[in-house]
Amino acid sequence: MGRFRRVIAAVALAATAATTLAACGGSDEGGDGSDAKTLKLWHYESENSAMGIAWDRAIQIFKDEHPGVEVQFERKAFEQIQQNAGMIINSSEGPDLMEYNKGNATAGLLSSQGLLTDLSAEATKRGWDKELSPSLQTTARYSDKGVMGSGNWYGVPNYGEYVMVYYNKDLFDKYGVKVPTTLDEMTTAMDTFVGKGVTPLAEAGAEYPAGQLFYQLALSKADRKFVDDYQLYKNPVDFKADPLKYGAEAFADWVNKGYVAKDSASLKAEDMGTAFISGKAPMIVSGSWWYGRFKDEIKFNWDSFLFPGNKFHAGSSGNLWVVPTNSKAKSLAYDFIDITLRPEIQALIGNNGGVPVAADPSKITDPKNKKLIENFNVISQQDGLAFYPDWPVPGYYDVLVSGFQGLINGSKKPDQVLDAIAKPYDDGVKEITGK
Repeated sequence: MGRFRRVIAAVALAATAATTLAACGGSDEGGDGSDAKTLKLWHYESENSAMGIAWDRAIQIFKDEHPGVEVQFERKAFEQIQQNAGMIINSSEGPDLMEYNKGNATAGLLSSQGLLTDLSAEATKRGWDKELSPSLQTTARYSDKGVMGSGNWYGVPNYGEYVMVYYNKDLFDKYGVKVPTTLDEMTTAMDTFVGKGVTPLAEAGAEYPAGQLFYQLALSKADRKFVDDYQLYKNPVDFKADPLKYGAEAFADWVNKGYVAKDSASLKAEDMGTAFISGKAPMIVSGSWWYGRFKDEIKFNWDSFLFPGNKFHAGSSGNLWVVPTNSKAKSLAYDFIDITLRPEIQALIGNNGGVPVAADPSKITDPKNKKLIENFNVISQQDGLAFYPDWPVPGYYDVLVSGFQGLINGSKKPDQVLDAIAKPYDDGVKEITGK
């Protein structure tokens, strides 16, 4: 899911162990696996999720097209793969193809250790480099230091995720509020709710949502250069200048105007989500990962819109298909990845509440599903995915949570928060890049 990514200590532990293992084995004895009769496939999507449904169909298609090849599929727990991936894929018991989390601390780390297969030639040969937009490719490509955004392909995504505004249509109608198309119209709408004694935005300061709201506000003043500087370390980032300065100051202003309740500083994402599900909150700013649950549980009229006026939005590709260096069936793995990008599989993802990366919206039957995908396509086609605010350096999740809790409860001013989040960022970038 596209929440703030915690860099789990176990990842570092597994990485150390994986490096040790790599030094004593792990050659690609199976070549490209063109003669392999077994494809060992692991992923961690639930059976009734959009991806789980679509990938089950992909497995059937693969079997039909590869008679005589056995697919050994295992559904693993996310934590199991996240914490032990390095050790798992470097052993003889590892999979030939695996779903794995994107980002510098995960896929990037393993690629830099030589544990993942370079997929660049296949990406060109099979047209994956044409099907995926530049911002989607960012999480698929890693430098020799494991930094995303450049270098070779070490993974392939086939779904996406992004942050949007969910809104209660019944409450909008009740108070005569129109769906905003600009940030000024958004504040006017929130002023209307405040004037009626209604807090416009459900929020959660104890987990990721507050930081994502800050980032969305900052992105309203951002360009691609800022995103590349902040996420990919192309140039130093000034936290006391816009867009980050604007993001922090606007966030504080929204709290002061009553758009965000001060007691939400101690709330978690689940609290925010259930407040919206219950019909109490006119809006939340959060991600597409809520969509399926809202569709199942909400009883009132609701919909969503892109954060008004923004070209850039928090979001990214979904997790990646990766092929371990030790895979004995690489050619088969490439074939399976290719199947998951076909129109039939992409439509299955979309029709089950997911966000496919290469779907034809006309093949999506549910109006809400179609809008979810159309909005993602708008972002993707304008290269508007800006990733997530905690991604740049390990441990940054907790730094941001602490900072924006302080803005909500009034214990910190914007300048203090910017100082508090600048140093860990700068230190982390220096550790990664050596600069």
